Amino acid sequence: MNTSTMTSQSAFDGSRLRVLLLVELHEGAQQRFLEAYEHMRGQVASVPGHLGDQLCQSVENPSQWLITSEWETAPPYLAWVNSEEHLETVKPMQQCVRDIRSTRYTVLRETGRAVPLGDRAGEQLQGTVRVGDGVIRHALTFTVKPGSESKVAEILAGYAPPRARVDDSTRLRRTTLFMHGNRVVRTVEVEGDLQSALRYVSRQPEVRAVEEALNPHLELSRDLTDPESARAFFIRAAMPAVHHVTRGGEEPAGLRRHALYYPAREGCGMALAKLLSQQDETAADDPASPVHRSTVFHRDDLVVRLIDTLDPETDPVRALGIHGTRKAAVLARLLDGAALGVAGPVASERDATRLLAHTEMALITDRTAAES
Repeated sequence: MNTSTMTSQSAFDGSRLRVLLLVELHEGAQQRFLEAYEHMRGQVASVPGHLGDQLCQSVENPSQWLITSEWETAPPYLAWVNSEEHLETVKPMQQCVRDIRSTRYTVLRETGRAVPLGDRAGEQLQGTVRVGDGVIRHALTFTVKPGSESKVAEILAGYAPPRARVDDSTRLRRTTLFMHGNRVVRTVEVEGDLQSALRYVSRQPEVRAVEEALNPHLELSRDLTDPESARAFFIRAAMPAVHHVTRGGEEPAGLRRHALYYPAREGCGMALAKLLSQQDETAADDPASPVHRSTVFHRDDLVVRLIDTLDPETDPVRALGIHGTRKAAVLARLLDGAALGVAGPVASERDATRLLAHTEMALITDRTAAES
């Protein structure tokens, strides 16, 4: 494999993680914020994988604060930040906040602290420099009331897209929407700053009109005129990308975008996301694989895999993200077959074809920015 042309980014590389939260408070909320943080840090200290955190206040502007936290690896942080427990824990702090920006980094090198040289030394720091493609990938997911699926698909397919250029450094590249039953998944690709792009999109009249039209059909109600309600909804809807790989070399003609839906057994979502990520990493080195590009999104017990591929039915096993009978058996154990309407093991290509038919999400719209 030509590693100079392959793009691979993963939350499963075993690296230590540092999270930065830049917070701007409402005027006069400093003391309430500090008290809320004191309450929160006692709870987060017991979360598995959490190593420590710091709260810093700006020297120049007392309304600006910085929270840094360190985690053994990315998966325990993602499990915590996407949990209902986290949402309830940070609610008192959120009420003090005017604006918040979050960034996440794996630790590549450090000075001033000895790094353990034992068995876990290789897991502590990011081993190699990542080479990205300048694109940030993110997804949102939510459910709609049963019976409203066709109306929701009509709403999501019919709106005019916003202008792609957000500012001098940020552009929207691609937005793709899928549905599986009453589950909606919206994936976005952005050049530049993801949070700037999401805020820009949320302010566009055509997008706001779509969001308002969706409100009566949502299973989880929201009030977009209430900042706290809107923030809680989108926090619950966030589905971060935990792995992305693009095979090196020239992109083949005729690639099509698909999304595959993998409901996991209770408590198995992270393990399922890791399995698919590892299989996609291996497939990127296999010229026979039909998948040119893959992104794995994960939240709770739901995994969605976005693939750019030629006809997935030509090799359904690899299109599903598995190769070999043993891996297929592991996938079957992690999947909630009842949620897919499928029972029995995945032991043959026929079984994989059967399962692929149940995991395929319906494409609602796929929009690529013209100026990208």
